[in-house]
Amino acid sequence: MIPRSRRLAVLLFTALLCGAALAADAPPPKTSAAKPLPWEEVRQLADVMELIKEQYVEPVDDKTLIKGAIRGMLGNLDPHSDFLDKSEFSDMQDLTSGEYNGIGIDIGVDDEGNVVVVSPIDGSPAARAGVQAGDAIIEVDNTSTDGLSLDQVSELLRGKPGSHVTLTLLPEDSDKTYTVKITREEVHVPSTHALLLQKGYGYLRVSDFGDDTGPGVVSGVRALIKQNGGPLLGLVLDIRNNPGGLLDAAVAVSDAFLDRGLIVSARGRAPDADIQRSATPGDLLDGAPLVVLVNEGTASAAEIVAGALQDNHRALIMGNQTFGKGSVQTVIPLPQGDAIKLTTALYYTPSGRSIQAEGITPDVVVDPLELAAADQEQGGTELKEANLRGHLANATPTPATGDAAIKAEDDLAAKDFQLYQALNMLKGLSVLDTRKGG
Repeated sequence: MIPRSRRLAVLLFTALLCGAALAADAPPPKTSAAKPLPWEEVRQLADVMELIKEQYVEPVDDKTLIKGAIRGMLGNLDPHSDFLDKSEFSDMQDLTSGEYNGIGIDIGVDDEGNVVVVSPIDGSPAARAGVQAGDAIIEVDNTSTDGLSLDQVSELLRGKPGSHVTLTLLPEDSDKTYTVKITREEVHVPSTHALLLQKGYGYLRVSDFGDDTGPGVVSGVRALIKQNGGPLLGLVLDIRNNPGGLLDAAVAVSDAFLDRGLIVSARGRAPDADIQRSATPGDLLDGAPLVVLVNEGTASAAEIVAGALQDNHRALIMGNQTFGKGSVQTVIPLPQGDAIKLTTALYYTPSGRSIQAEGITPDVVVDPLELAAADQEQGGTELKEANLRGHLANATPTPATGDAAIKAEDDLAAKDFQLYQALNMLKGLSVLDTRKGG
């Protein structure tokens, strides 16, 4: 778990913003009558620009100064508001579509202002290179990230497929940096991945919330049902280290498992900032038990899903306390082709909770323990009756699949203890559900 001293204070640039889909192609929100501009302060801004143009050591044009002033204005509001020039705006649109050229990491800023890895995207070059969530990015190709915005660092990380980028990283809870060289790729990682853990029990991983996530969840669950040869007895929905993304995608995923009820609401100062999204009839699982895995990397849109399913009593939430990003950013295009990303509202779970700076508390806390396997080289063997010399054999033959199933569960426990516990919980809930139905 990321310690408080390194608790992330801002969501990534890559999965971007919870609420971007609301206004990416919409006009600016309606506002109440604006107060007259403070002309003395505006004149001071103009005076500073003139001083810079006259006396700065190198020539600076008006456009650069004005855009810099806008960045500073937005950046001074909160960690999520920002100015996006044409290139950055285009990059943002590519990212929400799930395709871009780079190394595949989501970045944020910690309390000390360091640019840090929120999470490496599943299957990306960064993930394969061993980059870990919580690593602070000290340098990109020998360029210090100190004082750079998230957009500027993101721009350094991106590049043509086949080109290389070298990162200097500082792991959390460490004072020793390490360097890794990563080859950029055209990153197109599906946001969903489905797997049948055992007969009747499915696993659905959602790594972020983009344009393809809602349809991906529907097709993933249907594929599991087909592979299972009938309805599932239960499903594990894994949104650990999911940094968020589009609000509409979070609503679609929540709606996939709900028949009714409020999913999320948001409230802001502008009239258009107030929203409510509710579920429509139709539960992909037909009410079968659902366990949702979360951790400290579960943020923004992912927290909307966890909160909606928890408050509607549709799922059991397991894992660790989530990130706590409860603000909505609206992307407002500007006439020149640039855009601003502006925090316009706070969102609330169905019960009225704001998770801003708090997060979602799991129903069952499970830490990601690592189970050590027995050291066979040293002769380490678990003591059982079957290991005793001259033991009596069991008269009932054990099906061959029994040993395979036990080994599969042991392997799962060693590889992913939280998922192992979620599967066990799912089985218990399934038994209770069957008894209730009978």
